[in-house]
This record gives sequence, structure tokens and C-alpha cells, in this order.
Amino acid sequence: MVLFLLLVGATLGITVWANRRTRSATDYYAGGRGFSGLQNGMAIGSDYMSAASFLGIAGMISLFGYDGFLYSIGFLVAWLVALLLVAELLRNSGRFTMADVISYRMRQRPVRTAAAVSTVTVSVFYLLAQMVGAGALIALLLGIQEGETFLGLSADAAKIGGIVIVGLLMTLYVTLGGMKGTTWVQIIKAAVLMGGAALLTVLVLAVYGFDFGALMGDAARSSGQGQAFLEPGLRYGVEVDGDAWATLWSKLDLISLGIALVLGTAGLPHILIRFYTVPDARSARTSVNWAIVLIGGFYLMTLVLGFGAAAIVGRDAITAQNPAGNTAAPQLAQQLGLQLGGGAAGALLLAFIAAAAFAAILSTVAGLTLASSSSLAHDFYASVLRRGQSSEREEVRVARIAAMAIGVVAIILAIFAQGLNVAFLVALAFAIAASANLPSLLLNLFWRRFNTTGAVAGMYGGLIAAVGLVFFSPVVSGKIHPETGESLSLFPAGVDFAWFPLENPGLVSIPAGFLCAVIGTLLSKERDDDRFAEMEVRAVTGAGAH
Repeated sequence: MVLFLLLVGATLGITVWANRRTRSATDYYAGGRGFSGLQNGMAIGSDYMSAASFLGIAGMISLFGYDGFLYSIGFLVAWLVALLLVAELLRNSGRFTMADVISYRMRQRPVRTAAAVSTVTVSVFYLLAQMVGAGALIALLLGIQEGETFLGLSADAAKIGGIVIVGLLMTLYVTLGGMKGTTWVQIIKAAVLMGGAALLTVLVLAVYGFDFGALMGDAARSSGQGQAFLEPGLRYGVEVDGDAWATLWSKLDLISLGIALVLGTAGLPHILIRFYTVPDARSARTSVNWAIVLIGGFYLMTLVLGFGAAAIVGRDAITAQNPAGNTAAPQLAQQLGLQLGGGAAGALLLAFIAAAAFAAILSTVAGLTLASSSSLAHDFYASVLRRGQSSEREEVRVARIAAMAIGVVAIILAIFAQGLNVAFLVALAFAIAASANLPSLLLNLFWRRFNTTGAVAGMYGGLIAAVGLVFFSPVVSGKIHPETGESLSLFPAGVDFAWFPLENPGLVSIPAGFLCAVIGTLLSKERDDDRFAEMEVRAVTGAGAH
């Protein structure tokens, strides 16, 4: 707890320092555009290597082996799309938010309204994942399992307490520090998290004499699944005997997940706004290159951590602490410490890894909250409600109020989503981002005929398709554990209104977003070739970029 509190104290100190140096809207939204490519790359990596990556993917691999590693592959490959299609063009074309790019050659008010709605929705889904991870981490730190108490706190009460603490801290970070404070917190967190993951990776491999084959074999034996643990089909693409339809849906769900992961990054609002914190397009490209290096190394380490948790901690101990596997990495740290140096070493290693994971949560939720509040203040309040007549000071004040409101909403929703794996929750956010934001963003940059009606139709169409399909999927109702009969959905057992068979909507909702954008464009006669030519020059050369 001391390490934990020291970390929180240090990050709050950075936030107060940044607050004293935040004077304008550019400082608050874009950190004064003064970060280098390496610094911004570390911050992007930090934003991306969230609780979902560290806790969720390690947990998913520890429970499902090969199928869990699919998340690591998808999250990493997604950066190629962001690098090749989005990073440089976005930096040159916009100012503070994604909507700056899309609305450049459109009618401002309808486009900015749609972008604000989409940004907040994606960010809230992503926030849920981080805060659910925080709740599970607090319960583990206090040593509370289901049915046990600590100073009168049950496991559920401790998890809710963790969610509330993170919600309050993220609101403080964003309202005080803005982008400058958030970025420095993220840079420090990237170093802490990479250091923690590297230490755990080396310790796991050392236990097995750096023989990865021996580690995989032990993990397969401890998983209770045998060789199947090392092969596809435990979670996705499952062959259901005697049920061809169930087999087909399971395989389509795998394709849906892959599409969502690969296309989602280029539409994530909290990643897109990071390209505005650097001085030029070259730095934006450099940022992505550094991010790929950091993230690639990190995801390779999650493979060792996941298999290590399966082999050393064991499936039963992981699911006893958290049924979704969200605490596998910290449990692995504790067990390694016990094996190598006894109880004190176990407690110390757990504290360090839990602090690294908590740092991951704090920096990611700060980035998400900043993206949402920036969009509400800059896009909706300043451009739609005030029609561009608000002052910078007024706009920043509204952003801070919006951050508080988003914090409250995220806390309430996260309390109800505690039973879901955090990597899985993030995959839903990726699907929504790819469905609602990516079609309008790409078509705006590359299609001359694209217009306001198409942009609005694409954003709302993709958003409604993705969120609607998730609501009527097994994620929300109707999924039951085959052995225990417990609900694996948000709603309790006995409630079932699911008719959409896929758990990730990307396979349907992403094409729906593109289709709505194309149909909306063709149904409208609006067209501005001159404005597109201006934007094309600006996007490629950076002429006129802020």
C-alpha cells in the first residue's frame, strides 16, 4: 500500500506542476505541442498498454492459451493501419480533436455533434475496462477473495471502492493537468510498466532455465486442457459437436474480433488526439514508430506472463481470485516472489507489479477522460452551442466540468460490469471506434465526393449498429456457464433477450458504418471540390497546420 500511495502522490505532484504551466487552450488540449516524437511515442504506448493489455491479455492467455494471444496480435497489427492511413494526415489537418479533421470541409454543427457523441461513447466503453481492472486490483492488494473480508470490507465492496478511487483520481488529473500533466504521467507510467513486465518476464523464464518450450508444456498441464491449451479453439472458433450453426457463429466471432482489433486503433479518440501534441507531421510518424517498438516488445512479454501465470499460479487460483482472469499477472508476481525469496519478497513484488498496473489504469483513464471532455467542450459546446463565440478560458472551464461528469458516469457503469474480462471490454470499444469513427475519418481524407450527410450518417449509423448489436448479444444477456449455471453476461441468469449471436459486433457494424457513410453521401447533392483540394494539400504537406 505504501508503494501504491507513493505512485499516486508522485503522479498528483506532476499534475499540480502541469496545472501551473497550462495557460491556453493549446496547452490544455495539446500540451502546447511541445513533446518530441520519443516522448509522445512513450505516451501513446502508455495509453495503449492499459489495464486491458497488462491485466486482461495476461489473464486471457492464462485461461485460454493460444486464443488469448490473438488479442496481442490484433492490438499490435492495428498500428500499421494507424501509421499508414491516419497519423501524419490527421496531424496536418486538425487542431485539437478528430472532429476538426472531419468537419474541415463539411457543415460544422451536425458533424461536430455526431463526433462528440461518438467520442464519448467509445471512451466510456474503454473507461469501463480500466475501472473494472482497478476494482479487481484493489481486492487483490487487500488480499480479499470472494466470501472473505478485510477490515469489514467484502471483495465486492473493495472492488467498488477501487473503481470510485480511480474515478476521482482521473477527474483530478484531467481537470488540473490537462494534456501536459496527462502526458508526463503517461511517460512515467510507460517506463514503470515496461520495467515491471520485463522483470516478471525474466523471472518466469529464469524459473524454467530460459526454456520457453518447458514453460509452455507446464502451462498446458496446469491449465487442465492439455495440448488443446496450445492450439486454437478454446474460446474462439470452437468446434461444437453436432451443432454446425454454433460452430459457424464461433468462427465468425473470431473473424469479427480480428477485424475490430485491427481497424479500431485508427478510430480511438484518445489515441487520435495524441497526434496533436507534437510540433509537426514528422514527429507524429516518429511517435507511431516508437509506439510500435514499445507495444511490440510489451505484447511479446504478455505471452510469457500469461503462460507463466497458467503454469506457476494455476487456473483454479486465478479464477478463485477473479473469474475473468484479470488478476493473473499480479498473482504471478506474488507467487514468483514467494518461490524466490519468501513472504516478504512475494509482497514486495506484488506491490511493484500492482503499482505498475495501477499506473497503467490511471494514465489510460486520464487520456480517455481528456479525449471525451475535449470533444464535448471544443466540438459541442464551443462550435455547436456557442457557434464559435466562446473564449479559450470558457472552453477550458467547460472541458473541466465535462471531465467531472464523465468520471461520475464511468464509475456508475463500471460497478455493473465487474464480471467481464477487461481485454474483452476493450475489444468492444475497438469495434465501436472502427464502426463509428473510422469510416468518416478515412472517407473524408480520401474521397472527394464525401459530404456532411455522409459523415453524419456514417458516424451515427456505425455507432447505433455497434452499440445496438452489443446490447442484443450474449455480452449483455443470455450467456450461462455450462457447468455452474452462473451468468457470464451483464444481466443475471434467467434474463435473456439476446438475438445477435456474435460477442463482438465488428463483422457487421464496421461494414454498416461504411455503408451508411457511402449511402448518405450519394443521397445528398452537397459537394465542395475546392475545399477538398485545400484539405488534400494541407493533409499531405502540412501547409496551414496549427
